[in-house]
Amino acid sequence: MNDCRHRPQQCMKLRIGHLSTFYHTAMLLMAQRDIEQRLGIVVDWRLHGTGPSIVEAFENREIDIAYIGLPPAIIGIDRGVQIVCIAGGHVEGTVISGGNRFADVSALADLPLVLEQFRGEVIGVPGKGSIHDVILTELLDRCGLRETVKVVNFSWADQATEAAARGLIAAAVGTPALGVSLRHYAGFKLLCPASQIWPNNPSYGIVVGRDFLHKERDIVRQFLGIHEEATLFLRSRPEEAAAVIAQYIGFVEADFVLETLQVSPKYCADLSGGYIRSTMQFVGCLKRLGYISREVCQEEIFDASLIRTVHPGPDHYGSAPVLSS
Repeated sequence: MNDCRHRPQQCMKLRIGHLSTFYHTAMLLMAQRDIEQRLGIVVDWRLHGTGPSIVEAFENREIDIAYIGLPPAIIGIDRGVQIVCIAGGHVEGTVISGGNRFADVSALADLPLVLEQFRGEVIGVPGKGSIHDVILTELLDRCGLRETVKVVNFSWADQATEAAARGLIAAAVGTPALGVSLRHYAGFKLLCPASQIWPNNPSYGIVVGRDFLHKERDIVRQFLGIHEEATLFLRSRPEEAAAVIAQYIGFVEADFVLETLQVSPKYCADLSGGYIRSTMQFVGCLKRLGYISREVCQEEIFDASLIRTVHPGPDHYGSAPVLSS
């Protein structure tokens, strides 16, 4: 029989869904290993391949809190999943990568012209309903390319890297980590800066089950405080953060992680005005593209009451990290 007497808070367990993304604070919190002592409860980290998988886990009551891009969360809310976003984490976390035969936006001066190069080509992207999938679908729709570009959805990012290395896809849309991986292992290059693809897009936020938020509000507030500290670490000490993350993962070099952190260095826990406005722009395109059945309202998506106490000042999404010389 398990003896809970010497374990945090009578073996209460906080089940956290997360992705394998380097710049999510989950990686730092797992690496630093003191979150259980600080919260006084057992933490059960649960890895998922995509945001839609995390929404499904919420729906099945398998997790309490999670790191997730906002579009899949909105899709879940539309179908009745009882979740709400309570904090931010990062913005502009989607990049477009392609082979060297394609010109980048600096040469073509216009994102639609970059996308025009992919007529008749295959583009890889994470799972259907992920933020990257939604952004790509919206961009192709705006440019009139949905019928002429084939999109392949992958359950895990490393599948896209393998497909690129084998010549099965001409380009890929995904996280900065995917972009860096494609450069190293498939000879791809970034075709457009993350900031020009969809300004302030909610790369990920902290989403929680509404019942859990109601019952364990103090635990959630404490978690947000730790999350906020970790975003500061990523923002102000990226070289040190990269070393910690690389050591924890064990099979990537710190330089690789640092390169990923530098692609889009916009880390903060706040739900800024720009973050919320960009999210609400997604609601319109999700409805138009058929991902959701109705216009989900802001109050259904966000509850900023806790993060306003944890992060009362201006947001830091515009604060790039300062690297040592």
